[in-house]
Amino acid sequence: MKKIMLVDDEILIRENIRECVDWEKEGFLYCGDAPDGELALPIIEEQLPDILITDIKMPFMNGLELTSVVRQKFPQIKIIILSGHDDFQYAQKALRLGVEDYCLKPFSSADLLQLLRSVSTRIDEELRIRHKYAYTPENLFADLCGGLIHTAAAIEAAAQLDLLLTAPYYATAIFTLNPQEHEEPESTEPPHPPQNSEELLAGLLKEVADSFIYKRSRTETILIYKGSDPAQMNSILDELCASAKQRLRAACGLELSVSRGKVCERLQGIHLSYLEAENDRMFKRMARVHSAAMLDAYFDPSAQGILLDRSRMIQFLKLGDHTQMPEFLLELSAALEGMNWDSGYACYLMNDITLELVQTAKNGFRAAANHAEILKELQTRLKPISSTDEGLQYLKRLYERLWEWRSEGADKHRELIDKVKQYIREQYDKEQLSLNDISKVVRVSPSHLSKTFSQATGQTITEFLTATRMDRAKELLKSTGHKTFEIAYLVGYNDQHYFSNLFKKVTGMTPMEFRKQGNSEDQLQAIRRGAEKM
Repeated sequence: MKKIMLVDDEILIRENIRECVDWEKEGFLYCGDAPDGELALPIIEEQLPDILITDIKMPFMNGLELTSVVRQKFPQIKIIILSGHDDFQYAQKALRLGVEDYCLKPFSSADLLQLLRSVSTRIDEELRIRHKYAYTPENLFADLCGGLIHTAAAIEAAAQLDLLLTAPYYATAIFTLNPQEHEEPESTEPPHPPQNSEELLAGLLKEVADSFIYKRSRTETILIYKGSDPAQMNSILDELCASAKQRLRAACGLELSVSRGKVCERLQGIHLSYLEAENDRMFKRMARVHSAAMLDAYFDPSAQGILLDRSRMIQFLKLGDHTQMPEFLLELSAALEGMNWDSGYACYLMNDITLELVQTAKNGFRAAANHAEILKELQTRLKPISSTDEGLQYLKRLYERLWEWRSEGADKHRELIDKVKQYIREQYDKEQLSLNDISKVVRVSPSHLSKTFSQATGQTITEFLTATRMDRAKELLKSTGHKTFEIAYLVGYNDQHYFSNLFKKVTGMTPMEFRKQGNSEDQLQAIRRGAEKM
């Protein structure tokens, strides 16, 4: 329960608020009150309330002075300003100090509770996001390479880790130690490079200024390099790669394989550069087991330009559905443009994607499906693929088959899950909609409902609610002329800024950018016609 504290010099207001609300029943804990800011500070330091409600005009230390002190000493405390003065200057100053809301007297207990629930919801969301992005440097770098974190969240996480992350340009490189084949002949595990080679490589990479490294495995180390001059960055990386290969060979007798991505602009360019480096690494791995003549016959070198966003494909497996398939296939069609389907590489790429998605399904879906049989069934469909259309048909079947697996986990609780989804679709516009509300409707405990829903669907109830609201917001942005604050209210958010920030985190665009970019009706019809042909 959130702890609430009240500061107001009018004793009747303090007594009414304290006595007229059943705090525990409403999900709050009333932890104290005071008649002015000076007397309130010791109580605040002792109790550390989650939400502080304070009047503006008080003796000794007024509400704005108290707010200023609390914001400096306890920035995590949310503050609601109360005032009987309908004065814009007070409101301006309060907002500059970072208060959560500004409420005029007189107000009812129902008004206050509604305000407290709204602030409580924001606290919960901030805690969820903070927990989700409680990064270590290694996790942050992995998410940047995987394209799993937005720019604002990456900058915030880097600041918390004291990392100077921002720069105009970025490039990535994958350094792979190739262990000698005669090592550990009796072991069934992959051979490991000598320990001193790992230390030597780490030392070499740490000498590179303006760079970050993390170990993806014992044999693979990722370098993220930042700078302001692309030509200079390429020159430094060329020199580093040549020097590292030479020193590893001389010191340990080991061959070092280096895969490079191009220099890209902006933080999100790290992901694009990493995709290129991964693609390059895959070809080098193939080259180790095939002769040059075989490789010439096996793949078309121009196919190295084919880049598929694996993190996007995994996300679609977990959260996508049949209604989103046409648009997703359109994305894949653009990515696969230029593929030589007569080459062995095309089959290799599709098989690699299949293995990764099946493994993801195995780890994430709880139903007891036989993944080996599913994989065998899918792989029999690979060799006949000879065109982009057939490749897209295969990927469509791949997702449908794995979604069948996902749905098996939901079948046991199908009625419960359907009831929850239907209730959310009907009530998504209610700002105070919570897990407790939903659990009362379906008559199961909140903890059991949360666990069951996540295991059956692959997403949390909060994620489903947010996705439902964002989908409706997209429809309204495309089909109406409503202003952003109006759409925010219609989909369950009273705070326009919070809605806009969340919309950008989900879609990568602000509401206005999404509206400007919106698909034309002709394009939507083309997508539908293409889907019907599949």
